[in-house]
Amino acid sequence: MTTAPAIELRTFTSLDTVRGDLLDVYAEVRAPLLHLPNYAVTAFGERLDRHGGEPGFTAVLAYADGHPVGYAYGNTIKHGDRYWQRISPLPTEKYTTRPAVALKEGGVRPAWRKTGTARRIHDALLATRDEPFATLMVNPAAGDGKVHALYKSWGYEDIGQSQPSPASPVLTVMIRPIH
Repeated sequence: MTTAPAIELRTFTSLDTVRGDLLDVYAEVRAPLLHLPNYAVTAFGERLDRHGGEPGFTAVLAYADGHPVGYAYGNTIKHGDRYWQRISPLPTEKYTTRPAVALKEGGVRPAWRKTGTARRIHDALLATRDEPFATLMVNPAAGDGKVHALYKSWGYEDIGQSQPSPASPVLTVMIRPIH
């Protein structure tokens, strides 16, 4: 890992002021996949708008010289949430009886990868949360498995699989304690 140049982390609880920055970073982060329906910028924008209106929405963006270089955002999910219901096998009540934070999306521009920026964004987002667990879904093929391995190194463990939409690949669902 190389050392990250100076970045400023900013936390947002409303999508209004940060939507454009999220779309800009997403388009560069997912550039090789944008031709696939699930990864198209318009599909991401629709998911982003839905997530931005859900309870507990929080986004953390990293800025360098005033330009966004990475982001992560999530929402609170509660017992019975469709997030939990789409996982196979169904998660144990240990994870689902109390609210959790679902990290819905994250990414860092290619020039900022392997600098620690993604971990700083992730940790800053979790630092804002009161829930006992953080969960996320990852494409096990992303980065030839490197993204999944990275999340494991951050303390996440696999608990199942989910296909959130027909256009989505089957994702690995991971979870870890926050504190």
